[in-house]
Amino acid sequence: MSDAIKHECGLAYIRLRKPFSYYQEKYGTVLYGLNKLYLLMEKQHNRGQDGAGIATVKLDTTPGTPFLHRMRSNANQPIADIFARIGAEMKELERYQPDIRQHTEIMKGHVDSLGELMIGHLRYGTQGKNNIEFCHPFIKRHTIPARNLALAGNFNLVNTEELFSLVNIDPGEFQRQSDLAAMMEVIHHFLEQADEQSPNAPDVIGALKKAVPLFDGGFTVGGLIGNGESFVFRDANGIRPAYYYISEDLVVAASERAAIRTAFNVGENEVQELMPGQALHVNNKGDIVIDQVVAPKERKACSFERIYFSRGNDEKIYKERSTLGYNLRKPILELIQYDLKNTIFSFIPNTAEVAFYGLLKGMEDYLNEIKIQRILAWGKDFTEEQLAEMVNRRVRIEKLAIKDVKMRTFITEDSSRNEMVQHVYDITYGTVRKGVDTLVVIDDSIVRGTTLKESIIRMLSRLEPKKIIVVSSAPQIRYPDCYGIDMSKLGDFVAFQAAIQLLRETGQEELLQDIYKRCKELQRNNQLHLENVVQQVYKPFTPEQVSKKVAQLITPQGLNLPVEVVFQTIESLHEACPTNTGDWYFTGNYPTEGGNRVVNKAFLNYMEGRNVRGY
Repeated sequence: MSDAIKHECGLAYIRLRKPFSYYQEKYGTVLYGLNKLYLLMEKQHNRGQDGAGIATVKLDTTPGTPFLHRMRSNANQPIADIFARIGAEMKELERYQPDIRQHTEIMKGHVDSLGELMIGHLRYGTQGKNNIEFCHPFIKRHTIPARNLALAGNFNLVNTEELFSLVNIDPGEFQRQSDLAAMMEVIHHFLEQADEQSPNAPDVIGALKKAVPLFDGGFTVGGLIGNGESFVFRDANGIRPAYYYISEDLVVAASERAAIRTAFNVGENEVQELMPGQALHVNNKGDIVIDQVVAPKERKACSFERIYFSRGNDEKIYKERSTLGYNLRKPILELIQYDLKNTIFSFIPNTAEVAFYGLLKGMEDYLNEIKIQRILAWGKDFTEEQLAEMVNRRVRIEKLAIKDVKMRTFITEDSSRNEMVQHVYDITYGTVRKGVDTLVVIDDSIVRGTTLKESIIRMLSRLEPKKIIVVSSAPQIRYPDCYGIDMSKLGDFVAFQAAIQLLRETGQEELLQDIYKRCKELQRNNQLHLENVVQQVYKPFTPEQVSKKVAQLITPQGLNLPVEVVFQTIESLHEACPTNTGDWYFTGNYPTEGGNRVVNKAFLNYMEGRNVRGY
């Protein structure tokens, strides 16, 4: 994605089911669980670069002995920082007891993070608040073990204020800014009630069945309880992803299937999906229950997970991204008038690469069809040279755009900063015939269009092609997200900007005031959640009209060559990603009422000139 957006936290959960001596004997290290937690987190590093944290719980400790431990970091390399601190703790112990690793119970007593229950979190700050207090896990301590709770997740909620009122809490400034703080208070409230009814053996599933239905949002959340119980649960629409793996040795859960497969070297079918509304619960004896804690609703698993956020080494995701590219072959062929001879295909690094291979496959299939037709049409009337030339025709591909290391600058003046931004990407010279070749470059999505305009298109234009065609493997991003991705301001979206421009150019600008009045009316009646009024902005125009205007908006001023934009269609998206049908950023069809409230609030903010989040 050329436009950087904050997005997608990651969750890692491990429950060891055997004594530490078992792992020492079988795997040669008492640190087996921590090593796997580290690997599971690193294999999801694409999900969090603002901070990280872990929490662990020790089983069967003597009264008065610490059993819940947490470490968090917002260093430049937070995962490495956390585990380096654990390593330093180990080295310090070994200075005085060189053979301590052979004594598993002593290790358990002296290494703070060595517990049978582990949870790890990778954080992307959706509010731009990257201080360590916002890093998960959050913990709530109590003198009674069963009322100690550590919680972490990949989510956003849109009803935090209502949640605080439900448990009669007047949140402080920090709590008010944190979805997890609200979720923590609600879960802990019901956990306390459960512990009162059954001391030190609370009905965890029963508590979750009361708490989870109250959360409006998309979420995958993991929790550790001080008495040795633990859980992972997922929202009713399955918006955020969750996978798990169970063996005799352990129970594992994570945000990505491929991370579990790699960390534990297991097959695809051994890693299961935690279905919408389900909770995975492991009691203090290691027994496992998977239960429905909230009734499942229409599956709306996030399609952006497949397009961009998840690692592409998952075999299903790889295939889907390839199909997204393949499905774009027809509109692109039409746009280049089927002239492959004078067209160069490339991609914008790095996540668009798989979609590029799919697009290439589509072009190769078309070219092979043409080869067969031409050769058959010749009959026997051809020379060896003609046949060789036809058989050897290839789709022209080049690596045109090169992404440099992330550039930072001390310069604050806008004009100077724009000059620096142009050089985030560089180009490969000598690959394009000036004024002859058309460039087709694919990106996985176009959010703001800023990097395209200020960097990529400017750089590509230096090659002096005949035309530049920018292709998005995702449809037009028209609406905010409120379920874990930091895309909450309508005015940032280039598709929304395009629709506004079209309304002005076609004399329909009064529609904006009509929509604004409708939103204000809904707000007065506390009904912003009932409908997505902002869909009316796009009603007067076809997707092609919006795409054409987007192309104009991302064309740098003074550029004297044509720029066109091709977006994926909604239909092709669903064909490529059949199990992840959550498409609200493209269609405005939100899976929860809170989504409608957020998009309408975002429109009010836009119309009133307030540059703040919609929730």
